[in-house]
Amino acid sequence: MDLTIASILALDGVTNGAVYALLALATVLLFAVTRIIFIPQGEFVAFGALTLAMLQQGQVPGTVWFLLVLAGLAGASELVAGLRARHAPAHVAKAVLGQVAYPAVISAVVWWAAPQQLPLLVQAALTLALVTPYGPLIYRLAYESLADASVLVLLIVSVGVHFALTGLGLYFFGAEGFRNPSFWDERFSVGPLTLSGQTLIVFAVSLALIVMLWLFFERSLWGKALRATAVNRLGARLMGISSTSAGRLSFTMAAFIGALSGLLIGPTTTVFYDSGFLIGLKGFVAAVFGGLASYPLALVGALGVGLLESFGSFWASAFKEVIVFSAILPVLLWRSLRDPHTEEH
Repeated sequence: MDLTIASILALDGVTNGAVYALLALATVLLFAVTRIIFIPQGEFVAFGALTLAMLQQGQVPGTVWFLLVLAGLAGASELVAGLRARHAPAHVAKAVLGQVAYPAVISAVVWWAAPQQLPLLVQAALTLALVTPYGPLIYRLAYESLADASVLVLLIVSVGVHFALTGLGLYFFGAEGFRNPSFWDERFSVGPLTLSGQTLIVFAVSLALIVMLWLFFERSLWGKALRATAVNRLGARLMGISSTSAGRLSFTMAAFIGALSGLLIGPTTTVFYDSGFLIGLKGFVAAVFGGLASYPLALVGALGVGLLESFGSFWASAFKEVIVFSAILPVLLWRSLRDPHTEEH
């Protein structure tokens, strides 16, 4: 290996690491706020990339109908809960409308826009608008009633949600893989390296989103509320912060990050209905480097995972996944020796 090859591998690793960093941030966010190890984070990536692929072909993506089903179930859950609690009819109607209104509107817009062959950026915006509501709806249906359950129970639910979303992905998109067009086809030469426009977009969007997340948590009231919930759920409740709203907001952000990651990674690799699992798992490995608590360490871990994957594929391409996932073992061992173990009650 000479310097040129090493530079190319490093660039590829940092590019992939930028996407893994976004997924790692979403994983840390969800675990910190809700104590949920959200395994299906990668499914948002696959749904984002494949929904855009369907729009590129002028077809109505199956995610439209799935979103309507989820919204209907969430609305029915709100109706039953309101009737059991004997809330005022206006309060119940508002809760039901809050679950079904936006999904119905965006589904209608996507259904109309799919055969129109709109510009790529417009289709990407529609994809984000369509996939992002999956987050709060999945939280409402699968996790909200179990918010105070143990981490193990929430993990088991996550496994079930993952298998359900993977099966639905096969039904909606089929077994065939898709590769989306690049958002920017220009190429730039920097010494021995050739930077594509898509690579620059990945760097720019990842950096911009990380900065926006930092500003959100540091400057906004909602961000400070999420931070308070992550530090002490009971204390946040006593201060008037709704843990339910915090959970829905964190899942909304995670779904948006996942869908955006799918748009970024779609032009660089062929995405299948089950590709999200491995991609999300690498983001989880990066999050574990940060102890599922530290955003900066998760970013460092994501870059490390990207570089390890890139150089591992050069030296032993058949074992690159094994190399990446084996790297988590010494981290877990080190953390088990460094951090005291406490029983969860």
